[in-house]
Amino acid sequence: MTTQNSSRKNLIIILMIVFACILLLCLRLGWIQIVKGSEYSEKAVAQQTRDTPIEAERGVIYDTNGNELAVSVTSYTVWVRPSDVRAAETAEKKEANVEKVSKTLSEVLGLEYDDVRKDVEKEQSIVKIDQGLDKDTADKIREEELPGVEIAEDTKRSYPLGAFAAHTLGTVNDDNEGRSGLELQYNTYLSGVAGRWVNYTDTGGNRLSYGDERYYQAEDGYSIVTTIDQVIQHYTEKAIAKVQKKTSADRVMAIVMDPETGEILAMAQTPEFDLNNPTVPLDKSEQKKLEDMSDSEKVTYWNKMWRNSLISDVYEPGSTFKLLTTSIALEEGIADTDDTFTCSGSIDVAGETIHCWRSENPHGTQTLKQAVGNSCNPVFVQLATKIGIDKFYNYMATFGITGKTGIDFPGEGTAILQDEESAGPVGLATIGFGQGVAVTPIQLITAVSALGNDGKLMQPRLVKEMQDSDGKTVETFDAKVVRQVVSKETADEMCEIMQYVVDEGGGGTAAVEGYAVGAKTGTANQVNDAGTGYTEKTDSSCIAMAPMDDPKVAVLVIADNPKGVKYGSVTAAPGVQQILSDTLRYLNISPSEESGDSEGEKVQVPDVVGEKASEAIGILAGDSLSYDMDEDAAAEDDFIVTKQYPAAGTKVKKGSRIYLYE
Repeated sequence: MTTQNSSRKNLIIILMIVFACILLLCLRLGWIQIVKGSEYSEKAVAQQTRDTPIEAERGVIYDTNGNELAVSVTSYTVWVRPSDVRAAETAEKKEANVEKVSKTLSEVLGLEYDDVRKDVEKEQSIVKIDQGLDKDTADKIREEELPGVEIAEDTKRSYPLGAFAAHTLGTVNDDNEGRSGLELQYNTYLSGVAGRWVNYTDTGGNRLSYGDERYYQAEDGYSIVTTIDQVIQHYTEKAIAKVQKKTSADRVMAIVMDPETGEILAMAQTPEFDLNNPTVPLDKSEQKKLEDMSDSEKVTYWNKMWRNSLISDVYEPGSTFKLLTTSIALEEGIADTDDTFTCSGSIDVAGETIHCWRSENPHGTQTLKQAVGNSCNPVFVQLATKIGIDKFYNYMATFGITGKTGIDFPGEGTAILQDEESAGPVGLATIGFGQGVAVTPIQLITAVSALGNDGKLMQPRLVKEMQDSDGKTVETFDAKVVRQVVSKETADEMCEIMQYVVDEGGGGTAAVEGYAVGAKTGTANQVNDAGTGYTEKTDSSCIAMAPMDDPKVAVLVIADNPKGVKYGSVTAAPGVQQILSDTLRYLNISPSEESGDSEGEKVQVPDVVGEKASEAIGILAGDSLSYDMDEDAAAEDDFIVTKQYPAAGTKVKKGSRIYLYE
């Protein structure tokens, strides 16, 4: 009886234990399926899902004639699925897989082992290890048959011409997203929309029979057709490189514009950089300097290197600004081209004496046209004073100087003008001849181009249309008239004045034989970093248009801190002349007169005694004569010519050298 009771008791205990275990299993199952159900479901889906991104092809950037300036080429991206790398039966095999994948990828890709291993061990479904790889590198990785490693075919940005139009086209980052220039401005359109390929597989990567497959086609980005002409851009880059070499300037910049449409035909600056390797300067010494910088210093350096100063930065235009002052005076009827003004060498403004560059040998009586050619400051002080500060500033707004031009480019800067309320008579006077005002180069060439377009100010633009992947035009950007800034009559008079400056004034170094060219040079000292005064450094510039009976091309060249002789007529104007000469012929614009064979043709030597050396050089160039002078003296000061040889009136062959003496 006792034994029977004991057996029954043991059986009850066993049953209770079994029931308890079943209860615990039920509770655990409930915990897994109900409480943690969604979490484990997500993990299962993550393990079974293969979500492969499909990159959209970035649109092409074309020049105005359909030449490719930026394209997308096939490249390869290495992805790792950490869960697949660790999918092994034992801890030793898991570690071996992680070690093999990390070591192999770091060696083939040239990456740090610790960085790769950290990525391989991440708790996420897929990790990008490297991108932009060529086919040979991708094949090496495929041959290793690494667990959990996938190679996707995608695209990367390539620039067939390297550094060509670098500051205009701009760059992309490692993710193929626009970082500067047109690449940034039109990034949304160029990028397109990425696609995805989603399917379900087992741990071995085999597709599950019951799994759904979803494929989302990538939408390629739009291509953009720019207004840049590859040939004119080449001419421009060649010209500023020549100016850079001759003047040893810190940098040289140039814009070429169509005055009738506002289209930018070329835009360039030195030093350039290779778009295919934008973080490495082309100059070896700069490369060394960059290597020694901290990370923050490198970012600052790169931003400066990529910056398009023609659109983002300002400079004092100097005498080139006198064109705007003259046009305002003509438009307001304050002066006429034949009105006379007297230069006594200086002028008093509110108790302040403002000197003419020719204060020791004043210009005397001269017409307005001659005053522009002579670049006589006292005349422009008189004009600005008669115009008045309110009206002058209103015209600055009309010409687009007080705002932005609206060009389709990121980071456009704005002019720096003295406050209208505090400028006073002296401030107005100095602005009248181009000092005390700082403008962006794109503002100045846009404003002056209006004078060659019957007085109509155009909105500058760099892109004229967008195309889809089939080459069909999806949007066009037409030329836009901003406003009428001066009348056609005033614009025509200004064209005559500009041509006079080249034919008989100091702009002769911009002359192109056989074409009517109008120009104005300028040389202005740069403001110091504190903005409290001026330095010995200069911005030497020249702005020109041609042919003046119907301007088709406007050119602005700026030499930043040229060494030696600093006059705009010597530094920038020859660059303008070269660009105009090449461009006019390329555009099949016929010469206004037969140039013929001028060898042996004689000209009369003009009288340049009493002129500034910079003006004398331009006058001689206008008559196809060269010059010789003391370069050291000229570098120190824009001296007054006291003697010339041969003497004025002498008949000499074209191209003859005229000696100028201080």
